Amino acid sequence: MTKRRKHRTQQAKELPRRSRLRWRWIASVAVVAAAALVYVIAHRSSGVAAPPSAPDRTASSDISGWPARALAVSRTFRAVYTPCWEGAYGAIGDAYLFAATGDSGLYRFHLQEHDLRALCEGTWVDDAAWVCLAELKWWEMTGKRRMDLVMDAARRYQSARSEGRLSDIEGFWTWYNWPPAARVNERVFTNSNMDQMATVACGLFLATGDRRYLNDALLVWEGDGKTPGIRQKWYRGNGRWEGRPGAAAFGKELPWDGAGCASIAAALYRATGRTAFKDIAVATVHRILDPATGWVSPDDFYQLRMDGNGAFVNFLFDAYAIAPRELAEVPQKVERMLEHVWTNHHGMATVTLHRLSDNGIRNGWNPFGGEDGYGVDEVGTVHAQGEAARAFGVFVYYAGQPPAITTIGSGK
Repeated sequence: MTKRRKHRTQQAKELPRRSRLRWRWIASVAVVAAAALVYVIAHRSSGVAAPPSAPDRTASSDISGWPARALAVSRTFRAVYTPCWEGAYGAIGDAYLFAATGDSGLYRFHLQEHDLRALCEGTWVDDAAWVCLAELKWWEMTGKRRMDLVMDAARRYQSARSEGRLSDIEGFWTWYNWPPAARVNERVFTNSNMDQMATVACGLFLATGDRRYLNDALLVWEGDGKTPGIRQKWYRGNGRWEGRPGAAAFGKELPWDGAGCASIAAALYRATGRTAFKDIAVATVHRILDPATGWVSPDDFYQLRMDGNGAFVNFLFDAYAIAPRELAEVPQKVERMLEHVWTNHHGMATVTLHRLSDNGIRNGWNPFGGEDGYGVDEVGTVHAQGEAARAFGVFVYYAGQPPAITTIGSGK
């Protein structure tokens, strides 16, 4: 899905704030702001900072040709880039691709020529989550020096929280596209996209050490002892998640069959080291990538029914990052998926998956069409290309070597 038809109200009529930020939240922001100020002062005299060095992961024969393909996809994404939530998709992939290749053009585009902090975040809460994840990923992949990116992600997160979008209005704790009391001409609903704000919260906890972010993420997952969280609401065990069905754009609570929840579980494992989170993430990915489940192709492992492939691939690798041995299948299966796209289903696709003239990529990856979601037939638009840049960039980063796992015990 990742996005839905953007016939959204751009502004709610005076969104009510269910609670004002507490002074301790403000103090937390002040600490991050001070760190950002130190960064700015340190670099002011020399102008814009040069790109930091990145590890060379391009030499492995396992990814021969893939860095060049990913950079070609990214170039088209940057050519059609818009500074909003669609741009955040590709920015996430480009952060991984920069870390994998050290390509300075990626650094210049996202951190010098454009300002991630100025990205428009749309109106739904998952729009803000994608932007926050882009900011946090660029912070991480450039040596954790740009605390101004963390500060801006914290600002966006706390703004959404103070509006009451983290709520138990439907009997379980979850994030909502709008505050439950918002006066807007559309549904107020939740799904696993909205709960990527829990992934953001884990990232902010690791970046700042502020336990309240982690408490929020745990509240979404586990509830508060009286009201359940999403694990009790949607998880059925053995990697199986069940939520309300519906169109991918509206109403469907688990648009990627639970892959988004695997990403949240992986983030919670990084933050806490608790094996229960890791076990659920691993079981979920195993189930989703098993063709017998009916979610992916038995030969090339693309989604049979959904768009949003950049997010889908990213979620799979979020789980792989905490369990590379248990999920050794992920890089091979994603490579098959991307090869299927690059070759237009080995020359047999009835829709264009890879446009050869400019390396534009289709948003939906079923070679015969018919997927559910937003703009599935689009090829090379900022939305479709941003999704592709995310998938290709994340794959290139992880295909070279197993990742190092960062948890609370190994520092922030």
